[in-house]
Amino acid sequence: MKHHNLGHSNIDISVIGLGCMGMSEFYGSAHEVESIATLHRAIELGVNFFDTADMYGPWTNEMLVGKAIADRRDKIIVATKFGVMRNEKREYLGINGQPDYVRSACDASLKRLGVDCIDLYYQHRVDPNVPTEETVGAMAELVKAGKIRYLGLCEAEPDIIRRAHAVHPISALQTEYSLWSREPEQEILATTRELGISFVSYSPLGRGFLTGQIKRFEDLAENDFRRTNPRFQGENFTRNLVLVERITEIAEDKNVTPAQLALAWVLAQGEDIVAIPGTKRRTYLEQNLEALDVTLSEEDLARINDAFPMDAVVGTRY
Repeated sequence: MKHHNLGHSNIDISVIGLGCMGMSEFYGSAHEVESIATLHRAIELGVNFFDTADMYGPWTNEMLVGKAIADRRDKIIVATKFGVMRNEKREYLGINGQPDYVRSACDASLKRLGVDCIDLYYQHRVDPNVPTEETVGAMAELVKAGKIRYLGLCEAEPDIIRRAHAVHPISALQTEYSLWSREPEQEILATTRELGISFVSYSPLGRGFLTGQIKRFEDLAENDFRRTNPRFQGENFTRNLVLVERITEIAEDKNVTPAQLALAWVLAQGEDIVAIPGTKRRTYLEQNLEALDVTLSEEDLARINDAFPMDAVVGTRY
């Protein structure tokens, strides 16, 4: 396993972590036994960076992760998030960055995870109605209280990142980044690099599309949220599939899977980048980690870029 120092911290995280969201929701049925086995297998293989959030489930994903790491807490860097509110019916209730909510959300996450301190605490989405300084100020107070170690932001624009960083060092920015979501290359990556902030790529496999395993819309389970995603709809799906077929050809030439090629591409974009592909199955976990053995030459990277240029994907992210 290769490691990366997490932004403004004294901890090292595996450059491929594990996104745990799909173990509880969004990508078809949940399988707790296999999910916990996958979490334990990840630890065996050197993965020490687990990513969850209070809204996954909602709430049940933190409990799952907490159960899996209860007897091996010292081996894991736990990242969770607050700010996206949902209820028991899984309905979306909005974004909340109010200081009082930050404090109560943190206490609830600590309890569900069964830990004394959260290693990395993200603001899941920026609340446009609350000044960033107030939200991050409340997060900084939690650091002083010993409830969290380091701060992160998700899907924040450069101005917000700078304002947050001026209040308290931000150690990580988590944003969607993959061959089919390259928006961070425009301004975000330059900003995080200037400020010494680690970049955490979520959905580095394009929500599974870049694996080459999804051939038809009907391949998605009835309760799979991707059925509502614009990039998986109608003509968009057909046109995006052509892009994946091009990547599959390159992967076959290198004797790797499309997923391994896509992950290797993300990691090749900079030593400050960490990827957190999500899976609830040990088989896919092991395959994903083999991306660490994939070396991409300048010629490979140029060929990939020609096959899958920026802005080639059809459809918005959400």
